[in-house]
Amino acid sequence: MSQVTTQPSTTRIWEWLDAVPDPEIPVISLVDLGIIRDVAWEGETLVVSVTPTYSGCPATAVIALDIETALRDRGITDLKLKTRISPAWTTDWLSEKGRAMLEAYGIAPPQAAGGPEKCPNCGSTHVTKVSQFGSTPCKAHWRCQDCLEPFDYFKCI
Repeated sequence: MSQVTTQPSTTRIWEWLDAVPDPEIPVISLVDLGIIRDVAWEGETLVVSVTPTYSGCPATAVIALDIETALRDRGITDLKLKTRISPAWTTDWLSEKGRAMLEAYGIAPPQAAGGPEKCPNCGSTHVTKVSQFGSTPCKAHWRCQDCLEPFDYFKCI
């Protein structure tokens, strides 16, 4: 791809980043997940600040590579990724669009009460926790008592 001759707006860069999926939950973008904290030009260098969902997240390196690839494919050559660990990421940073996408995908979005509001498959409120540990460290395993389907619940952090 050709090198960018003028700096794209940060609005345009946010749009590009909104197309980069989370590697563990590909239905949600890194922007909707809330881990892209800032995009800014510092002179000729594009600086993207990222907050991992938790320290030690195994997807952190893949996320950085995916961001870098998406931007370099669009001609950004002078790029700096900054890991911002404070303030710590919280599920409050998930966008409403992201929450809806998680639910449509079959993952119950986080709730302040500490458990899913309803089954993402059938909508029943009769759900029980199977295990505090799900398919990834940020999810717990639940089951609907009505449709009997198991599902992941994105833990409230």
